[in-house]
Amino acid sequence: MNVLKETSNVTFAGIDTGFNHLIRPMFYDSYHYIRNLSHPQGMPQHYAVVGNICETDTFAWDRSLPEVREGDVLCFFNAGAYGFEMSSHFNSRYKPAEVLVHGNDTRLIRRRDEFEDLLRTITPL
Repeated sequence: MNVLKETSNVTFAGIDTGFNHLIRPMFYDSYHYIRNLSHPQGMPQHYAVVGNICETDTFAWDRSLPEVREGDVLCFFNAGAYGFEMSSHFNSRYKPAEVLVHGNDTRLIRRRDEFEDLLRTITPL
């Protein structure tokens, strides 16, 4: 989680991802359970969980989560089989790594993009 921003009626939890990684909530309002892994016992508060792209980049409105602090790790559950497949390089952003979690075991199943991945399909003039 990158930043917290408070207005008179909304607290925004800005995270280090965007609709380019998980567009389902913006496309058709899909619900994703979000857990604060860093501070699971915090007092519940309501947040708008938003991404780092300006355009309609909201994962959750008025979501009750244990207190979120800058630097916390938020985990999105049930991203679905199409989460990665629907991702994009919008604004020349890297696609994320994919990690399989099974019980207490974790396994990297797809590495994070690198700069060369953004250039791979560009044909020089």
